[in-house]
Amino acid sequence: MDWTALRLSALLALATALILLPLGVFAGRWLARSRHPLRPVLEAALALPLVLPPTVLGFYLLIWMGGGSALGAWYQALSGRTLAFSFEGLLLASLIFNIPFAVMPMQRAFEAIPSELFDAARSCGLSPWRTLTLIELPLAWRGILSGLIMTAAHTLGEFGVVLMVGGNIAGETQTISIAIYDRVQSFDMQAAGAMSATLLAISMLTLLISSWLSRPHRTRGG
Repeated sequence: MDWTALRLSALLALATALILLPLGVFAGRWLARSRHPLRPVLEAALALPLVLPPTVLGFYLLIWMGGGSALGAWYQALSGRTLAFSFEGLLLASLIFNIPFAVMPMQRAFEAIPSELFDAARSCGLSPWRTLTLIELPLAWRGILSGLIMTAAHTLGEFGVVLMVGGNIAGETQTISIAIYDRVQSFDMQAAGAMSATLLAISMLTLLISSWLSRPHRTRGG
């Protein structure tokens, strides 16, 4: 087991999930309630990472972060190092390719809230912020948690985008999925098998938790 790669993957997954939490909540809530004519376009744009081949998405992200881009040049002038092939660049890429995994479950959770509750909240004089914190978040928490879990699990298993943007730098950008590939290339099947089994167990647990969260749950006495 490559514990360094596992720790780096866990750190990347945690950071990605925590940063996408507020974005997922507010984007999911807006998409659930908005009737803006551009909403389908925005939904399609947010879902692009689901259908784009990882190498295509990784290629565009690599160009966007390279030293020839405005973002890459700014980061290099600020830090003295390139954004591509760094943990920071890997985190930025992870945020982008995980957007649908965070936003879509949260959107579905907000869509399931009955519209009558919003009318009742307005009649009681609740502000939009108090409506969000007192009514919407308590009712949508299962979808929010499901989005965070799916985001973290997908981050752990991502390979193509990670390899394109982060490369394979031990201790810096070598995640557990890249470490598995390395072990297979060097015919270390025992280590590759141990790490693969770890990811398999995490993926199975993720699906079980997500399935449980998506089921309707009765309250006591209901």
